[in-house]
Amino acid sequence: MGEAATLTSPDKELYQTNFDPKAYLSLCYELMESSKQKDNSRFVMFTLCHLSQAFSSGKYRGQRLIEVGTGPTIHTLISACDYFEEIVVSDYSKPNRNELEKWLSAEEDCFNWDAHIQFVCDLEKKRTPEVVKQTLRRKIKQVLKCDVNMENPFHPVVVEPADCVVSSLCLETACKDHHDYRRSLGTMVGLLREGGLLVLIGDLNETFYTVKGQRFSCVSVSEEFIRQTLGELGLTVLGVEVQPTGERVPCHNCDCDAAFFLLAQKK
Repeated sequence: MGEAATLTSPDKELYQTNFDPKAYLSLCYELMESSKQKDNSRFVMFTLCHLSQAFSSGKYRGQRLIEVGTGPTIHTLISACDYFEEIVVSDYSKPNRNELEKWLSAEEDCFNWDAHIQFVCDLEKKRTPEVVKQTLRRKIKQVLKCDVNMENPFHPVVVEPADCVVSSLCLETACKDHHDYRRSLGTMVGLLREGGLLVLIGDLNETFYTVKGQRFSCVSVSEEFIRQTLGELGLTVLGVEVQPTGERVPCHNCDCDAAFFLLAQKK
């Protein structure tokens, strides 16, 4: 929830002025055992587990990985970073990009991702957390402003086609309707080379969420709609995993039914 990537969002200015990255990270990404965080931790671990399953075998690899709508987070890159030579992260919101830069520079007040990295290291039993942090900081080459409503979403920067595009909790928050979602997803697919892998993570049937009392709108999408749209864009869906929301709705003031993790390949 909350990664803003496009100018078409009905809340686009709110992401620049009222979206608090630190509050968002504390609300949604603290791996805690308290009842307040219980279901959110399920979602984060759901994401990390499926990313590990997708990437840890080394089946998907290449020169470049692009993440669209990274927000202030780095967790989606932990498993993938060993298999791509360079990583580009991006977001529409300057506060989110600033938060990413803080972590890349290891500033004292940056968000602590050590628990997430340790969780993945324990799953994969290959690397130490320190090696993962060094790899991520070395391979993330650019932190770009991104507007997927543009033909070149990184204008004026030109990024070569990617072997993998990752996007998590982005398009449903960045688009106002299904037409915008189709167009923005098409722009995202356009960043992929032929045969490239798309990793899409999001919420189903969500119309809003709140962070620190600020409400943000979402476009409600179903699994069927996403599958159909990807097919129309020339992608083959390789697999979809769905996690029912459970306790996350009352805890986090959003109305989604479930989270999903999807892999698709560009023909």
